[in-house]
Amino acid sequence: MTNKSDSPFDNLASVYDAWFEGEGRLIFATEVRAFQEILTLLPKPWLEVGVGSGRFAQALGIPIGIDPSVKLLAMARKRGISGFLGKGEAGFFKGESFGTVFLIVTICFVSSPLAVLKEAHRILKADGKVVLGLVLRESPWGQFYQARKKEGHPFYRHATFYSYEEIAKLLKEAGFAMERVLSTLFQKPNQVTQVEAPRERFSPEAGFTVMVAGKR
Repeated sequence: MTNKSDSPFDNLASVYDAWFEGEGRLIFATEVRAFQEILTLLPKPWLEVGVGSGRFAQALGIPIGIDPSVKLLAMARKRGISGFLGKGEAGFFKGESFGTVFLIVTICFVSSPLAVLKEAHRILKADGKVVLGLVLRESPWGQFYQARKKEGHPFYRHATFYSYEEIAKLLKEAGFAMERVLSTLFQKPNQVTQVEAPRERFSPEAGFTVMVAGKR
C-alpha cells in the first residue's frame, strides 16, 4: 500500500460527496434499490473496487473498499468502511480472497478496464461474482454525460463510456460469464422526480445498468 494518492478526485472530493445528498439524491436511491435486488444472491466476503467516499458501500453493507483517492478514502473510513489506498488492477489482495467484487461507476474511470476485471477474477473465489454498475454509452444518460465531458466537466472529462456489448466482451475476456442484468433510471437527465424500481434485462433506454457475472 502506498500513501501517495493518484486520483483526480482528490481536489474535488467534497463536491463529489455532496452530490449524493443534493442533486443526486434520487438518482443514488434508485441505483441502490437496483443493487438491493441482487444482494441475497451474492457470496461473501464483499469488496468494492473504487469505493470512493463509501456511499454505496455503506448503503449496501460492503465492509471493505479500495480506492486511489486519499481524500475520498478518508470519507469512506468515516462511514465505517475498511479502506485501502490503491488501484483496482494493482494486485493488492491475495488470490481467491473474496466472494463478490463490486465495481460501481468505476470502469469508466480506470485506465484499463480489462486489467481491473482480470484482477477481480484473480481475487475471487471459485464461485465468485463480479457486480458492475454502469452508465452505458448508448443510454440517454451516457449521451448526457458525454456532452458534459466535451464541455470539460471536472469529473466526466476523466471518464470513458462503454457500450453494453463492449462491457460484455470485456467480461468474457476476463473470464466471466454474464448471469443477470438489471436496468433502471428510465427518467431522463434533469427530470428525476422519484425513486424507480429496476427492470430485468438490459435496456438502452435505462440510465443505469447493473450486471452480475460469475467466475468461470
